[in-house]
Amino acid sequence: MKIRVFILILISSLICLGGFSQSTNRIKINDDIELIQLSENAYLHVSYSEAPGFGRFPSNGFVFIQNQKAFLFDTPVTFLLTQILVSWLHDSLHVSVVGFVPNHWHNDCMSGMGYLQSTGIKSWANQMTIDKAIAENLPVPDVGFTDSLILNLDDKIIKCFYFGAAHSLDNIVVWIPSEKILFAGCMAKEIYSKNLGNTVDSDLQQYPSTIAKVIAHFPDAEIVIPGHGSFGGIELLKHTQKLLEK
Repeated sequence: MKIRVFILILISSLICLGGFSQSTNRIKINDDIELIQLSENAYLHVSYSEAPGFGRFPSNGFVFIQNQKAFLFDTPVTFLLTQILVSWLHDSLHVSVVGFVPNHWHNDCMSGMGYLQSTGIKSWANQMTIDKAIAENLPVPDVGFTDSLILNLDDKIIKCFYFGAAHSLDNIVVWIPSEKILFAGCMAKEIYSKNLGNTVDSDLQQYPSTIAKVIAHFPDAEIVIPGHGSFGGIELLKHTQKLLEK
C-alpha cells in the first residue's frame, strides 16, 4: 500500500511539473513580472494582467542571451512591463536587448513593441503579422519573412518557422538548437489546460495539421514553452493535439 501511494505521488509530481522544476531559479522583478531561468543562456519571462470576467492570468515570453546581448521573443503584456524587463536585464544581468520577434499579432505578444522601437531595437516577424499590425494600427515590426528565418546571436543560431494557422493565422514557433528549447507560444497549451482557450482568431481546420508538423519537426525538443502557463516537454504539443480531437 505504501509503495502504491509513493508511486501515485511521484507520478502526480511529474505530471504537475512536466518533468521540470517550475520554481527553480525564479526571479521576481515585481508583482507583475518574473523570470524563470531555463538554462545558462535562456529565461522564460512571465507577466501578469487582468482580463474582464477571467481575472489575473500569466503570459509567457522568452529571452535568449549570448555574450551580454539578448533576443526577446514576445514582450510582456504592457508597454511599462516591457520597459521594466529590458531595464532589469540591462541593470542586473548587464545584457542589452538587440532583437525582437513576436509569436503573433495579439497584445500578449506585441504590447511592448512600441517601447522596443523607441529604443531602436530591431524586430522581425512573420509577414502576416506585419500585415495584421498595419491593418490594426499597431506598431509594425521592421523585417518580414514568410516560411522561415535564421537569425544569429553571435555564434548561436535562432530559427523561426511558420508551419501554418493554429491559435492565430500568423503564429510562428522559435527554435534554439543549442538549448533544445522550442518557444511555441499560444498554439501550445500547458498540460493543465482542459480546452484551447481563446479561439476567436484561430483556424480550427488547420490547427491539427500545424501542430502535427511542429511535433514532427522538433522531436529533440527538451523544453517547450506555451503562451500561457507552465512549460514542459514535447508532451505539451501532444496534449494540445488531444484537446483538438475533442
